[in-house]
Amino acid sequence: MAEAHPRRVLSTSSSALELHKAMLSAMSSLVTDRVARLRRALRTPLRLGSLLLHAAYFLAVSFLGYLILRTLSFRVSRRPRGIDVFFTAVSAATVSSMSTVEMEAFSNSQLIVITFLMFLGGEVFVSLAGLASQWHSLRKDATHKSQRVESHAELEMPISATTVDLEDDNNDNRNTSSPTMDAKKRRLGAVRALFWVVLSVLLSAHVLGAVTVAAYVARGAAATRRTLREKALNVWTFAAFATASTFSSCGYLPTNENMIPFKRDVGLQLLLIPQALLGNTLFPPLLWACVRALAAALMPMPMLADMARHGSRELTGYCHLLPAKRCAMLAATVAALVAVQVALVCGMEWGGALAGMGPWEKMVNAAFLAVNSRHTGESTIDLSTLAPAVLVLFVLMMYLPPYTTWFPFEETSSTKDHHPKQSQLGIKLIKSTVLSQLSYLTIFVIAICITEARKLKEDPLNFNVLSIVVEVVSAYGNVGFSMGYSCSRQINPDQLCTDRWTGLAGRCSDSGKLILILVMFFGRLKKFSMKGGKAWKLS
Repeated sequence: MAEAHPRRVLSTSSSALELHKAMLSAMSSLVTDRVARLRRALRTPLRLGSLLLHAAYFLAVSFLGYLILRTLSFRVSRRPRGIDVFFTAVSAATVSSMSTVEMEAFSNSQLIVITFLMFLGGEVFVSLAGLASQWHSLRKDATHKSQRVESHAELEMPISATTVDLEDDNNDNRNTSSPTMDAKKRRLGAVRALFWVVLSVLLSAHVLGAVTVAAYVARGAAATRRTLREKALNVWTFAAFATASTFSSCGYLPTNENMIPFKRDVGLQLLLIPQALLGNTLFPPLLWACVRALAAALMPMPMLADMARHGSRELTGYCHLLPAKRCAMLAATVAALVAVQVALVCGMEWGGALAGMGPWEKMVNAAFLAVNSRHTGESTIDLSTLAPAVLVLFVLMMYLPPYTTWFPFEETSSTKDHHPKQSQLGIKLIKSTVLSQLSYLTIFVIAICITEARKLKEDPLNFNVLSIVVEVVSAYGNVGFSMGYSCSRQINPDQLCTDRWTGLAGRCSDSGKLILILVMFFGRLKKFSMKGGKAWKLS
C-alpha cells in the first residue's frame, strides 16, 4: 500500500500536466481566431485598403508608361512637354482618352506602349488581377488552416475521466467549423474557375479582334489601307491598338482625327461595335454565357451552374458576373438605349452632320456614335457639328454607369422563388416605369432643344444649352430664374427686335412654352414622384 501512493501521485500530476497543455492550446486557438475575426471586421467595411491599392496601381502604371514614352523617340522633331506625355500616359492607363498630344506624333514603338497601358488599365484586366489576388489569399488561408488543424491534432490529449467534457467541446467546435471550411473551399473553387474564364475571354477578345481587324484592312478595305499608308501606320499596330482601345473602353486611335477618316468604312465600324459592347456594357452577359456554356460542358461542376443562375457577387465578390435575369435585362436595356440614340441622331442629323453619306452608312455611323457614347469615346463625326439635343442625350449616356439596368423585379439573396399575385405584379410594373427626377429633366431639356433647334443655331449667344438648362430647372423648382434675352447678343441683329423684361421663355416657340408649362406642373407635383427610378439599377 505504501508503494502504490507515489504511483498515484505521479499519475495525477501527469494528467494535470496534459490537461494544462490542452487548455493552453485551446485558449491559444481561441485568441488567434478572435484576432483574425477582428482584423477582418476592421478591414471589410472600410474598403480604404482597396482604394489605396487601386490608386497605387494606376499611378504606378501611369508613371512607368511615362518613363518608357519619354525614353523612346517621337515621330515629330519637336518633343512634347513632359506634362503632356504624363497626361497621355495617365489618360491611357485610366482609359479616359483625353488628349493633349496629337496621336500621330508618337512613333510605332510608343503606340505599342500605349496599347499595353490601355490593356493594363482596362476594367476587365483590373478585375482579373483582383481575382488572382483573391485566389492567392484563399489558397494561403486554406494552407494555414490545414497546418493549424494538424498541429491541434498532435496536441490532442488522451481520453481520461477528467477530459471528457473538453473532448466533447473540441468535437462540437470541429462540427460547427466544418461548414465554414466547406464554404471557403467552395469559394476557392469558384474564384479559380472564374479566373480562368475571365482570362480566356480577355485573351480571346484581343487576339481575335486584332486578327480580324488586321485581316479586314489588309484584304478588303482599300480606302482604309490607303489612309494608314499615308499616315505611315503599320496595319498590325493599328489593329492591336484599335482592339485594345475599343475593348477597354478607352477611345484612343493612332490617328489625329480618331475615327473620322473612316466614317465611310462601314465594315471597320461594324467590327469595332461588338468589341465596344462586349468590353463594356455587355461584358456581364458575355461572361454569363461563357460560364453557362462551361457549366453545361462540365456536368460534375454544379458550382458553375449556380454562379450562372445567381451571379457570383455573394460567393466571390466579383461584381461583373450578374444573375441570369439581370444579364437579360441589362442586354435589353443596352439595346433600348442604343435604339433611342440612333433614332435621335438619325432624326436630327440625317441632313446635317450625316449629310453626304448613303442611308446604310448613316445608320451605321449613328449606331457607332450611340455605342461609343457609353464610355468608349470613339467618334466618326465632329461632335461640335451635332445638334444640342443629341449632345444632351450623349451627356446623359456618359453619366450612366455601364451596367445601368431597368430591372422591375425584387432582388433577393435567397434562391427561393417568389410568385407574387398578378395584381401586385401589374402594380409593380406600373411603378417601375416611373423615372428619376434627373431623367425627366434631361428629357425636358432635350425636348426644348428640339423645338428651338433653329434658334440654337442662329442665335447661340441667347439660346444655348446652358440657358435652356437654367430655364427648365427653374421651372421644375418653381423658382423663376432666367438668363433672359438681349437683342445686343444677337449675332445677326434684327432691326425689329426690342428688349423686354421677360425671361428666355418669352422668346421660345409655342411648342417650347407648352413644354415649360408641363415642367411647371410637374415641378409643383414632384413630391408624388420623388421615389421614382428605383427600377433602374446603376451598378
